[in-house]
Amino acid sequence: MKIVALCGMLGYGYSEQALNVAFEEKVDFLGVDAGSTDPGPYYLGSGKSFTDRNAVKRDLSLALPKALEAKAPFIIGSAGGAGSREHVEWLKEIIKEISKEKGLHFKMGVVYSDVDKDYVVQKLSDGKVFDMSDQMPLTEDAVLNSTKIVSQIGVAPIIQLLKTDVDVILCGRACDTAIYAAPCIYKGYDPGLAFHMAKIMECGAMCSEPVAAADVMQAYISEDCFRLRPANPARRCTVDRVAAHTLYEQSNPYMIYEPDGACDLSRSVFEQEDDRTVKVKSSVFIDAEKKTLKLEGVKISGYRTVCPATIYDPLTIENVDFITDTVSKFVKENTKDTLPENSYEIFFKTSGGKESSMGIIIDVVGKTQAIADTVCALARSRMLHCDYKGRKSTAGNLAFPFSPSDIHVGEVYEFSVFHLVEVDNLSETAKIEIVEI
Repeated sequence: MKIVALCGMLGYGYSEQALNVAFEEKVDFLGVDAGSTDPGPYYLGSGKSFTDRNAVKRDLSLALPKALEAKAPFIIGSAGGAGSREHVEWLKEIIKEISKEKGLHFKMGVVYSDVDKDYVVQKLSDGKVFDMSDQMPLTEDAVLNSTKIVSQIGVAPIIQLLKTDVDVILCGRACDTAIYAAPCIYKGYDPGLAFHMAKIMECGAMCSEPVAAADVMQAYISEDCFRLRPANPARRCTVDRVAAHTLYEQSNPYMIYEPDGACDLSRSVFEQEDDRTVKVKSSVFIDAEKKTLKLEGVKISGYRTVCPATIYDPLTIENVDFITDTVSKFVKENTKDTLPENSYEIFFKTSGGKESSMGIIIDVVGKTQAIADTVCALARSRMLHCDYKGRKSTAGNLAFPFSPSDIHVGEVYEFSVFHLVEVDNLSETAKIEIVEI
């Protein structure tokens, strides 16, 4: 059976030639991941996509007609980046728009993976929530203060929809591996091979040379092995690249943990079958004693204003710690009667060398946007003219690459829920709909 990964992330782009090559053979399933927590909590909180709408539409416009023509179910995971209902609806509208423009008609299964606060509070009360870090124990207040919470679904809801013969499956927040493992498990292939294969191909052509998330990857699964070969003839899979991507984002090099269980790689064998193809076998799946899903929730923690600048004077660079300390004390003193206590945080983020130049960002998070603006403006002006021992310049310490110098970023979110929850069945957080497009 042949499964194709469109690219590492919907909206990242891919070679149209590579897509055409992939579909020169029979394709059984097409998939693409559309989300991640890598860009942080902002996108879940704001409901915005971290990939561009036009880029997402381009990627879908080329692939959707081919998938429908080939009768290859098209599975999309973590819609809109963060996978909330808002993100799913955003991507659904793009699909409808493309379908109208191209005259496409099909059946689409939609999986929403948002969860209610009451659900999480009850799980917490039942002792069925597990911390992923001792730095972030979950409390009822953290749950109740969350603006959105999603569950990261596994293969179960996707398999449930595949049984209904839908043409497209659009998922909220989902495990990257679920997109590619689900159809294999549904068709009866070994789950150890299915999950291992899915883990390697979910980033598109990242397991090939030259490395690229923005290209098409092909996988072929059989009874006792799977094979990986990039669709783009300019790329090749190698044992080193495939084995390396097996380790990607894994704390244990021998285990891939999934909601259903774990994939044991301790006996996996990687073989270079030909110049562009790698064969993998002997990966073993172990059922979990407790089935769990990861919950991701966010809360708003303030509003941000930043001021990016550069320092070119070596003596100023040498004294940057003194300067930032002086600025922090100045701002505190000058706002003690005008701003509420603990109403802002100020950070100085530096990069670059200690000799020729240094980049510095004044980063302020305030309880309101007005507070963030005020503090950033004070910090910027004081830092610009801050004196220090041996200073020769009578002009500014900073060079500003932009005008205006202060940039209003807006809402700041932080993760309030990032925990595992024990479930009675792996579809219990999934809300499934089937729509005619």
